[in-house]
Amino acid sequence: MLTRLVRMQNRITELFGIEYPIIQAGMVWASGWRLASAVSNAGGLGLLGAGSMYPDVLEEHIIKCKKATDKPFGVNVPMLYPDIDKLMRIIVDHGVKIVFTSAGNPKTWTSFLKENGIIVVHVVSSLKFALKAEEAGVDAIVAEGFEAGGHNGRDETTTMVLIPSVKEKIEIPLIAAGGIASGRAMLAAMVLGADGVQVGSRFVASPEASSHELFKQWVVKAQEGDTQLTLKELAPVRLLKNKFFQDVQEAYAHGATVEELKALLGRARAKRGMFEGDMEEGELEIGQVSGLIHDITPAAEIVREMMAEFNLARQKTQEY
Repeated sequence: MLTRLVRMQNRITELFGIEYPIIQAGMVWASGWRLASAVSNAGGLGLLGAGSMYPDVLEEHIIKCKKATDKPFGVNVPMLYPDIDKLMRIIVDHGVKIVFTSAGNPKTWTSFLKENGIIVVHVVSSLKFALKAEEAGVDAIVAEGFEAGGHNGRDETTTMVLIPSVKEKIEIPLIAAGGIASGRAMLAAMVLGADGVQVGSRFVASPEASSHELFKQWVVKAQEGDTQLTLKELAPVRLLKNKFFQDVQEAYAHGATVEELKALLGRARAKRGMFEGDMEEGELEIGQVSGLIHDITPAAEIVREMMAEFNLARQKTQEY
């Protein structure tokens, strides 16, 4: 039986107006309105993943998310997106109050968003970028370790090293990401200095995630060592090892150039794998922690289980 859950009061829950400092990552091809609203309704913060959405699709998901929850939710926007100005205008026009930015310079959009009353959080993979984000005026930082799925930092700094490193130097609230899929990991991150956690891979393995069922099955069957960071010459990305991954490795073995790697990757490779379910030729982005995910669980239950385990683990540590 799950222990009774009580709202946590800290800098992250107060900043976002949520019950628990658990943020569902805004992942491409997984984070639609069903997942975001389910997490928000459960007391966490759900994020729409705008990186895989055309402007009209994002607008549709915002409208549906607002109908599905009266709790806070946000949008993750990779700043390399070609139509980012259209995405930002839609976000403002529909009254979204929380935006997580990533993959770009936080100075570009932070002022615009804050002038429109929006809380801004920026995702970083190093202390250097954390300091730049704080200088740019963001309200909080997500520090994402090397264990994380999808596109990753070039420095390959692990979460366990990154979080205390960033905490030591910044003043604003800090959210830990990378390798976090349980309440015990959440507690560990917060002991290291985080005020909350961002969780991606665990929420992929939920009925509400918009990713393909075959991809979810691959995630829960994954073992330790089944993911690897690759394509560093383009943009480092952590992938499950499938035929496409092996093709990339063979290309490296034959001394492939950057242009040849780009040609091999092609277009829409991630959509082909994670959304359309091509487990052979698709790009399957997921974190190392997939080796610890063994079932597909409703998003609300994931939140409850994490918080119950967090509370139990915290009680046990107090006994030592």
